[in-house]
Amino acid sequence: MQRACDSDASPATAATAHSSAEDQELSVTLRRRPRARRPQESHPPHLGPRLPSRELGRRGEEAAAYYLGQRGYEVLERNWSCPAGEADIIAFDEAEEMVVFVEVKTRTDIAKGLPEEAVVHSKRRRYERIAAYYLRDVMEPRSECRVRFDVISLLVVGSNRALVRHHIDAFSSPE
Repeated sequence: MQRACDSDASPATAATAHSSAEDQELSVTLRRRPRARRPQESHPPHLGPRLPSRELGRRGEEAAAYYLGQRGYEVLERNWSCPAGEADIIAFDEAEEMVVFVEVKTRTDIAKGLPEEAVVHSKRRRYERIAAYYLRDVMEPRSECRVRFDVISLLVVGSNRALVRHHIDAFSSPE
Protein backbone atom coordinates (compact mmCIF):
# COMPACT_ATOMS: atom_id res chain seq x y z
CA MET A 1 0.00 0.00 0.00
CA GLN A 2 1.13 3.43 -0.84
CA ARG A 3 -0.23 6.70 0.45
CA ALA A 4 -1.62 8.98 -2.19
CA CYS A 5 -2.34 12.68 -1.82
CA ASP A 6 -0.45 13.01 1.47
CA SER A 7 0.21 16.65 0.82
CA ASP A 8 -3.43 17.31 -0.08
CA ALA A 9 -5.04 15.18 2.62
CA SER A 10 -6.60 16.90 5.57
CA PRO A 11 -6.14 15.40 9.03
CA ALA A 12 -9.69 14.02 8.80
CA THR A 13 -9.16 12.28 5.44
CA ALA A 14 -6.60 9.71 4.40
CA ALA A 15 -6.41 8.35 0.86
CA THR A 16 -4.73 5.07 0.01
CA ALA A 17 -4.01 3.58 -3.42
CA HIS A 18 -4.12 -0.18 -3.95
CA SER A 19 -1.87 -1.38 -6.73
CA SER A 20 -2.62 -4.60 -8.43
CA ALA A 21 -2.40 -5.84 -11.99
CA GLU A 22 -6.16 -6.21 -12.42
CA ASP A 23 -7.41 -2.91 -11.11
CA GLN A 24 -6.38 0.29 -9.58
CA GLU A 25 -8.72 1.53 -6.94
CA LEU A 26 -8.58 4.65 -4.90
CA SER A 27 -10.32 4.27 -1.61
CA VAL A 28 -10.92 7.07 0.83
CA THR A 29 -11.23 6.48 4.52
CA LEU A 30 -12.73 9.20 6.66
CA ARG A 31 -11.45 9.35 10.17
CA ARG A 32 -13.42 11.32 12.68
CA ARG A 33 -11.61 14.14 14.34
CA PRO A 34 -11.83 13.93 18.06
CA ARG A 35 -14.41 16.40 19.33
CA ALA A 36 -13.10 19.27 21.31
CA ARG A 37 -14.32 18.91 24.84
CA ARG A 38 -16.11 21.84 26.31
CA PRO A 39 -14.99 22.90 29.74
CA GLN A 40 -17.29 21.65 32.47
CA GLU A 41 -17.05 24.96 34.30
CA SER A 42 -17.90 28.45 33.19
CA HIS A 43 -14.41 29.57 34.30
CA PRO A 44 -12.64 31.53 31.53
CA PRO A 45 -9.58 29.60 30.28
CA HIS A 46 -7.31 32.67 30.24
CA LEU A 47 -7.48 32.90 34.04
CA GLY A 48 -5.62 29.65 34.60
CA PRO A 49 -6.82 27.11 37.13
CA ARG A 50 -9.85 28.06 39.21
CA LEU A 51 -8.94 29.34 42.65
CA PRO A 52 -10.79 28.00 45.66
CA SER A 53 -13.44 30.53 46.68
CA ARG A 54 -11.65 31.43 49.94
CA GLU A 55 -8.43 32.19 48.09
CA LEU A 56 -10.30 34.23 45.50
CA GLY A 57 -12.01 36.16 48.31
CA ARG A 58 -8.72 36.70 50.14
CA ARG A 59 -7.08 38.09 47.00
CA GLY A 60 -10.09 40.31 46.37
CA GLU A 61 -9.87 41.71 49.89
CA GLU A 62 -6.15 42.39 49.44
CA ALA A 63 -6.86 44.25 46.20
CA ALA A 64 -9.70 46.22 47.82
CA ALA A 65 -7.50 47.23 50.78
CA TYR A 66 -4.80 48.39 48.37
CA TYR A 67 -7.41 50.27 46.31
CA LEU A 68 -8.71 52.07 49.41
CA GLY A 69 -5.18 52.95 50.56
CA GLN A 70 -4.43 54.46 47.15
CA ARG A 71 -7.48 56.69 47.55
CA GLY A 72 -6.51 58.07 50.95
CA TYR A 73 -8.44 55.71 53.22
CA GLU A 74 -6.77 54.35 56.34
CA VAL A 75 -7.50 50.64 56.70
CA LEU A 76 -8.28 50.12 60.39
CA GLU A 77 -9.23 46.44 60.38
CA ARG A 78 -9.38 43.51 58.01
CA ASN A 79 -11.61 40.50 58.67
CA TRP A 80 -12.80 41.96 61.98
CA SER A 81 -15.03 39.47 63.81
CA CYS A 82 -17.68 39.87 66.47
CA PRO A 83 -20.78 37.90 67.51
CA ALA A 84 -22.72 39.44 64.60
CA GLY A 85 -20.25 38.23 61.97
CA GLU A 86 -17.18 39.45 60.13
CA ALA A 87 -16.49 42.72 58.32
CA ASP A 88 -14.14 42.37 55.35
CA ILE A 89 -12.59 45.83 55.77
CA ILE A 90 -13.13 48.67 58.22
CA ALA A 91 -11.51 51.88 57.07
CA PHE A 92 -11.44 55.56 57.91
CA ASP A 93 -12.26 58.02 55.13
CA GLU A 94 -10.25 61.08 56.12
CA ALA A 95 -11.85 63.31 53.49
CA GLU A 96 -15.34 62.64 54.85
CA GLU A 97 -14.24 61.97 58.44
CA MET A 98 -16.19 58.76 58.78
CA VAL A 99 -15.72 55.10 59.57
CA VAL A 100 -16.45 52.96 56.52
CA PHE A 101 -17.52 49.32 56.69
CA VAL A 102 -16.66 47.66 53.40
CA GLU A 103 -18.08 44.40 52.04
CA VAL A 104 -15.85 42.98 49.29
CA LYS A 105 -17.26 40.69 46.60
CA THR A 106 -15.02 39.02 44.02
CA ARG A 107 -16.10 36.90 41.06
CA THR A 108 -14.45 35.43 37.99
CA ASP A 109 -17.57 35.60 35.81
CA ILE A 110 -21.09 36.98 35.85
CA ALA A 111 -22.95 33.69 35.42
CA LYS A 112 -24.52 34.24 38.86
CA GLY A 113 -24.78 38.01 38.47
CA LEU A 114 -22.48 40.91 39.20
CA PRO A 115 -20.47 40.69 42.42
CA GLU A 116 -22.31 43.57 44.10
CA GLU A 117 -25.65 41.86 43.51
CA ALA A 118 -24.66 39.27 46.14
CA VAL A 119 -24.98 41.89 48.89
CA VAL A 120 -28.57 41.12 49.77
CA HIS A 121 -30.80 42.56 52.51
CA SER A 122 -29.72 40.00 55.14
CA LYS A 123 -26.04 40.80 54.57
CA ARG A 124 -26.79 44.52 54.87
CA ARG A 125 -28.57 43.96 58.18
CA ARG A 126 -25.63 41.87 59.40
CA TYR A 127 -23.20 44.70 58.54
CA GLU A 128 -25.33 47.14 60.52
CA ARG A 129 -25.08 44.83 63.57
CA ILE A 130 -21.31 44.45 63.02
CA ALA A 131 -20.98 48.25 62.96
CA ALA A 132 -22.87 48.52 66.25
CA TYR A 133 -20.47 46.04 67.89
CA TYR A 134 -17.42 47.79 66.45
CA LEU A 135 -18.54 51.24 67.59
CA ARG A 136 -19.37 49.90 71.06
CA ASP A 137 -16.25 47.77 71.55
CA VAL A 138 -13.48 49.55 69.66
CA MET A 139 -14.28 53.25 69.30
CA GLU A 140 -13.60 55.52 72.22
CA PRO A 141 -16.59 55.95 74.51
CA ARG A 142 -18.63 59.08 73.85
CA SER A 143 -16.75 59.78 70.65
CA GLU A 144 -19.07 60.70 67.85
CA CYS A 145 -18.35 59.38 64.41
CA ARG A 146 -20.24 59.05 61.22
CA VAL A 147 -20.60 55.63 59.64
CA ARG A 148 -20.95 54.57 56.03
CA PHE A 149 -21.42 51.20 54.33
CA ASP A 150 -19.60 50.63 51.04
CA VAL A 151 -19.33 47.68 48.69
CA ILE A 152 -16.28 47.00 46.55
CA SER A 153 -16.91 44.52 43.76
CA LEU A 154 -14.14 42.94 41.74
CA LEU A 155 -14.71 41.08 38.50
CA VAL A 156 -11.56 39.20 37.54
CA VAL A 157 -10.71 39.76 33.86
CA GLY A 158 -7.19 38.33 33.72
CA SER A 159 -4.63 36.51 35.82
CA ASN A 160 -3.64 39.73 37.61
CA ARG A 161 -6.38 42.11 36.51
CA ALA A 162 -9.86 42.92 37.74
CA LEU A 163 -12.59 45.45 37.11
CA VAL A 164 -13.09 47.30 40.40
CA ARG A 165 -16.29 49.12 41.30
CA HIS A 166 -16.51 51.07 44.55
CA HIS A 167 -20.11 51.60 45.61
CA ILE A 168 -19.93 54.43 48.13
CA ASP A 169 -22.76 54.57 50.68
CA ALA A 170 -24.22 51.41 49.15
CA PHE A 171 -26.73 51.02 51.95
CA SER A 172 -27.61 52.61 55.24
CA SER A 173 -29.82 52.06 58.24
CA PRO A 174 -33.31 53.48 58.04
CA GLU A 175 -33.63 56.46 60.34
